[in-house]
Amino acid sequence: MVPVQVGGDGVASGPRLGVEEEFLLVDPVSRCVVPGAGAVVGRAAARLGSRVSGEITTLHVETKTDPTSSVRELVEQLVQARRVVAECAAVDGLRVVATGTSVLPGAMAPPVTQGPRQERGTATFRGLHDELAICALHVHVELPDRERALLVSNHLRAYLPLLMAVTANSPYWEGRDSGYASWRSMVWPRWPVAGPPPRFTSVAHYERVVEMLSAAGAIVDPGTLFWDIRPSVAHPTLEVRVADVPVSAWESGLVAALVRGLVVRALEAVDRGDHGPELAGEWLRAAYWRAARDGLEGALLEVGSGRLRPAREVLGEVVAWLAPVLRAGGDEDLVREFSGRLLAVGSGAVRQRGAAGRRGRLTDVVDFLVAQTAVDARQPV
Repeated sequence: MVPVQVGGDGVASGPRLGVEEEFLLVDPVSRCVVPGAGAVVGRAAARLGSRVSGEITTLHVETKTDPTSSVRELVEQLVQARRVVAECAAVDGLRVVATGTSVLPGAMAPPVTQGPRQERGTATFRGLHDELAICALHVHVELPDRERALLVSNHLRAYLPLLMAVTANSPYWEGRDSGYASWRSMVWPRWPVAGPPPRFTSVAHYERVVEMLSAAGAIVDPGTLFWDIRPSVAHPTLEVRVADVPVSAWESGLVAALVRGLVVRALEAVDRGDHGPELAGEWLRAAYWRAARDGLEGALLEVGSGRLRPAREVLGEVVAWLAPVLRAGGDEDLVREFSGRLLAVGSGAVRQRGAAGRRGRLTDVVDFLVAQTAVDARQPV
């Protein structure tokens, strides 16, 4: 069982957490995505060690944090990693951007890294590999008891549309405005095992589902279980994968704090014998679509009633509901600051469109993202 500290008010303050952020490399002249991850990762690894790696394509660089109980420390690690990766990319004349999808054309059929696993993936998923120039944020919360992790996952499914809306940062795809706040969230569910996970009743149930998917040829290995919540393959954690990579590190910190708070609240419910609500598949599908289309500035489908509620209002209510947990972990002030900042500046999608709207040029969106990565890397938490 995860060691959970208890604050003075008797509220569990939480397990450790960690974050993975994915970035794209771009050419500063053309502003298009370009390969070059191998050299950048090699250089960055000399400074970050295992906290940096490549991804499925040579357009991507991924950074990771070490496990920590402090959201402030988590953001400090993210800021440091962004700075190091940006500096290492600059050696090759490249820049780093934090966006859920590529802004300009050139991202289709990206170069996939080489290896037997990648070859099996290409043989299995075929044309789906043509749309891999997408970047996500993954939040890990320490939860080695897999049975409890799966029951917690049942509770978290209802909050996935909110987390999607909060992090919506991919309005553009291949040189056009998709009309969505998170186009990545529309591309990714095309995979056979992606989107919200099923409601699981036990580890045995989970293993039966995985066995069936494997027998159907829908996965290459457990690492290609791409559900938006899953027990991590490599770590004793529950991994939440629904989010676009945010523009700024502090936004990733906000999402990590919210996810951990939701996990702690869900653990309380699981330990009371509540194994999570039954959510209709059609409701989740519609809720995903609304969140992806309109983001933080739109409306979300309310769990149970199906009513539309302003996403900003729902975020405020969830932060208030999590306040005792956040307070016990020492995160309440930081989360209120970060959520207030997000509501003031708007979602990543709004900021990207704002950059495009000033002169009507998508190259300005890439320049905004490059500049924001540089600014973010210099900022104290």
